[in-house]
Formats: sequence, structure tokens, C-alpha cells
Amino acid sequence: MWFFALAICGLGYLFGSFPAGYFAGRVTGVDIRSAGSGNIGATNVLRVLGKKWGYTVFFVDAFKGFAAVRLAFFLAGRMPEPPPHPEYFAILAAVMCIAGHTFPIWLRFKGGKGVATSAGALFGLMPLAVPFIILIWIVIFETTRYVSVASIVAAASLPIVVGLFLRWRFLDGISLFYFSAVISILVLWRHRSNFSRLLKGTEQRFTRK
Repeated sequence: MWFFALAICGLGYLFGSFPAGYFAGRVTGVDIRSAGSGNIGATNVLRVLGKKWGYTVFFVDAFKGFAAVRLAFFLAGRMPEPPPHPEYFAILAAVMCIAGHTFPIWLRFKGGKGVATSAGALFGLMPLAVPFIILIWIVIFETTRYVSVASIVAAASLPIVVGLFLRWRFLDGISLFYFSAVISILVLWRHRSNFSRLLKGTEQRFTRK
């Protein structure tokens, strides 16, 4: 069982560490780490390279999280003695995938902020909760035009939404709440530089065309 858990951790990290934003920049002749905010995430790619590459990177980053979770479920179900709580392994894969995206070994542990990958992992674990988080993100973004503010509010809302879903029995398993709390804290921590820029009034806002 421990070997299987370690294998899931390795696969999750490997999936997450694929630097889609970095490769998008290399294809277009730009080192995305030296342009815009220097982040390899979809938001910076969107600003620097445009919608085509920005949306593509977002999809790939989200798919990494979704694929890692679903693969963990698949492998757990094919074990000689399937575990009684396969979601534990799926959560483990999700955490390691997000860690891989945030701290990719290939880029000296300097990756993205984990929003898209977290969204994909959440969709693989609890698809019923994701539309509510997306709705919160859209409302905040359309109101403020700040991607960072929308991501921060959505991340902070995640444990609340999951907690309500557990209370209403739309979800099952307290481990999902703990996972959502960890993801929320990680995303908020990765946005600490955005907090600073927001306080200084230097955070870049998306303007309407």
C-alpha cells in the first residue's frame, strides 16, 4: 500500500510539473519567465502571448489536475485488494500534481500559482462543487477586472462551498473538506505578491476591449 501511495505521489508530481506556459513561450520565441509578471501560468501567458496561447495553457494546466485524480481512481480500483477509500489516493495525487505545477523541478521549482491545476483536480474529485466556484470567480472578475482578486476570493470560498455541500450531503467524506482547505491556503499563499501589489495599487487590471 505504501509503495502504491508513493507511486501515486510520483505520478501526480510528474503530471503537474509539465510546464505548459513555459513551452508555449518557447514555441513563440519568448521566455515567459522574463516577460510580464514572469509567471508561467495561464494569466501571464494570456497577457504576453494572447488568448490563443493563454486559453490553451489554462486548458492543459487544468487537465493535468483532472488527469492525475482520475488516474489515481483508476489505479486504485485495479489493485488486487481495492482500498475502501480510493478518494484518499486521488487527493494525494491532486496535492502532488498542484505541488508539481507550483514547484516544477525542471524550472528550478519556480512554477505557476496553481489555480487552473487546482480547478482541474477539483473537477476530478467533486465535479458538483466546481460550477459554484467558477461562478464566484466570474462574478468577482467581471466586477473588479482583476484575475488575482477573482482567484483569491474563489480560493477562500472553496472550503465554505465544500463544507456546505458536505452538510447538505451532496458530497461524502470529510477528507474532501480538508483537501479544499489545503488548496485554498496554497493558492492564497501563492498570491501573496498580488496582495502586495493590490495594496500598493499597482496590480494590473484586465480592461474591456
